[in-house]
Amino acid sequence: MAEADSVAVIGLGRFGSALAVELMAGGTEVLGIDLEEDLVQALNGQLTQVVRADSTKEEALRQLAIDEFDRVVVAIGGDVSASILTCSVLLSMQIPVIWAKAVDDRHGLILEQLGVHHVIYPEKDMGRRVAHLVRGAALDYIEVAPGYALVKTAAPSLLHGKRLGDTGIRASHGITIAAYQHDDEPWRNADNNTLLHDGDTVLVVGPTSSAEAFAQLR
Repeated sequence: MAEADSVAVIGLGRFGSALAVELMAGGTEVLGIDLEEDLVQALNGQLTQVVRADSTKEEALRQLAIDEFDRVVVAIGGDVSASILTCSVLLSMQIPVIWAKAVDDRHGLILEQLGVHHVIYPEKDMGRRVAHLVRGAALDYIEVAPGYALVKTAAPSLLHGKRLGDTGIRASHGITIAAYQHDDEPWRNADNNTLLHDGDTVLVVGPTSSAEAFAQLR
């Protein structure tokens, strides 16, 4: 029986291997699966278990007790047909939660139509994130939902030396400051009594356009 905090990752290319290793670092047990022997060998000893198998074959997955996992990530990117077939097999096995990587919109649409629970676009999402960083306004950027973003940026001068509750930024700029950092101190939750200074860093939450506009302030 799979452990409660365990994930199977199918496809151990750049994205899948990075995901699997990061999950392991966070204390999650990981079963890694790939058809390519060199990819399997490269992760030998780094995951709880890593095996060579054809994920498009239901019998192969059942032999690995995939049906005992609550969460499976299909990280196959190079072979769209294999990705689709693997997801179809997992759905027929009634895996509770399936995450699958899509290489483009067409691939993603097919996965959604199959009934995959979570379709992700790593390349597209990273491209958007880097574009915001390249503009130079944000120190970091994450779109947490369509049209809604979390932005890390320098506290603009209009906040310096003022209580956050006195600035009226939610009404004037349509964003919320969720947390702040002074120098190299630990991050702290922001509230109405928070006093910000020149050099502070803030986490801004709000509609993407509003958060981006706020990050442009100096």
